[in-house]
Amino acid sequence: MVRLALVALVASATAEREMTTANPIRKVVNMLEALKGKVEAEGEKEKELFDKYMCYCKNAGGTLAKSIADAEAKGPQLTAEIEEATGKLAQLKEDVKAHQQDRAAAKEAMAEATSLRGKEKAAFDTFESETKTNVAAMGKATAAIEKGMGGFLQTSAASTLKKLVGKLDMQDADRQDMMAFLSGSTEYSPASGEIIGILKTMHDEMSKDLADGQATEKAAVTAFEELMAAKKKEVSALSKMIEAKLTRIVDVGV
Repeated sequence: MVRLALVALVASATAEREMTTANPIRKVVNMLEALKGKVEAEGEKEKELFDKYMCYCKNAGGTLAKSIADAEAKGPQLTAEIEEATGKLAQLKEDVKAHQQDRAAAKEAMAEATSLRGKEKAAFDTFESETKTNVAAMGKATAAIEKGMGGFLQTSAASTLKKLVGKLDMQDADRQDMMAFLSGSTEYSPASGEIIGILKTMHDEMSKDLADGQATEKAAVTAFEELMAAKKKEVSALSKMIEAKLTRIVDVGV
């Protein structure tokens, strides 16, 4: 029993000595083996990455080549489209210029029509006022004569009528009779009724002139309003076209 214990102790000591003696080499071997495993693992990883890269390059190269081919094929089409867009851009600019000129002309026409309408209105107002005054004077003269003269020759109506007779286009004999009557000449004979006839004729003619003038003025007002309405629509339409084409110019330019 003692011998067995001694043998075991000796064997243990011998093994420990051997392990101590071999430990540095074993450490190196172990390190090399560990490094080898690490290098092999990294190599596998690098190989996998390389394979993936090569696959990408192969696929990407084909895609890139196709893109280049497509671009080269589309080149003439793009050139044609650019040329077409350039032509459209030039045409749009010409259209805008023409629209602006048309709009300016329409506004100028409106201004001229407004100025002319103002002059026509002023002339008509003067004509209407004077004609109404003359017609009223002849009406008063006719009524006064029919009633027996009275104090008519001393009224403003008689003075107005006298001036009117001097300017109107009428026969000399009628003018002389009227002037004699309005001047209080004794040559005038109320019983003849000649003066009343002249006055009534003058009254009717001037009343007709007044009615014609008023109708002409009404027609002129209607025509002016229609013209202004049409020109306003034209200006509005041209402004919208100008705005739309300016926007298209920006788009096509881009």
